[in-house]
Amino acid sequence: MKEIAFSDIWYWLILCAVACYFIGCFNFAVIISHFKKNDIRMIGSGNPGTMNMTRTFGLKIGVINFVLDALKGGVPAMIGWAVFRGYVFADFAFQHLQSWCYLGHLHGVSVSDFIRYFCGLFVIIGHIFPVTMKFKGGKGIASTLGLFVLAIPCEPEAYVWWYLPIAVVGLVLVYAYIALTEWGSMGSLIGVSGFTIWQAGIIVARYVNNITNPWVITLLLILLLINILTWGAHRKNIVKLLAGEEHRTSVKKHKKQKTSS
Repeated sequence: MKEIAFSDIWYWLILCAVACYFIGCFNFAVIISHFKKNDIRMIGSGNPGTMNMTRTFGLKIGVINFVLDALKGGVPAMIGWAVFRGYVFADFAFQHLQSWCYLGHLHGVSVSDFIRYFCGLFVIIGHIFPVTMKFKGGKGIASTLGLFVLAIPCEPEAYVWWYLPIAVVGLVLVYAYIALTEWGSMGSLIGVSGFTIWQAGIIVARYVNNITNPWVITLLLILLLINILTWGAHRKNIVKLLAGEEHRTSVKKHKKQKTSS
């Protein structure tokens, strides 16, 4: 593991934040709906996201939109991880670095642990508050789940591939909850919260002997902020859920719906 000082990468963090924000502004729901001769912002709930796309154009289009938004959230994080893996922040590192091993404790904080969620955060901010759409975007669920599913298997020096199918199973469970209960918003929020707790647990276990390191604290705060953003974007849905007025998302109904509708 090589040390790198914040003073050596601060400008890269700014470039990553700006680039990821504008990636987040790229809204697939609006683009796909234009190909369908419509504007998703003028249909149904008006939200340019997976749920409204599914209700409007059917399950197939909804799945396509979900996958594209998920990749939008996950791929920039993976690129950041690939570029910075093998480095630890020098600013608060211990004098002697311990070699990494599975579930071992790092002396110093891996830059790749930090950068992937830093990138993901700004993609989600761009998706929810896109400057290209007068700061009125989607709700960030697909991009957030894509970020977690692809990023959870990332270790400081390797990709733990067998975490990926476990993460996919978690995604399937979210889908199953929505299919059974027809509460799309609640299922999405439960999924995001569950993945956040899982990743936070991994981070705490990895840095248990270095938990007060400012980079670890910042990383955990980023995970919390991602949750605040997605829950905040669903505040109207939460109010409707509590009032029993939330629109249900019937998977069976949308399976039968033609994508040409």
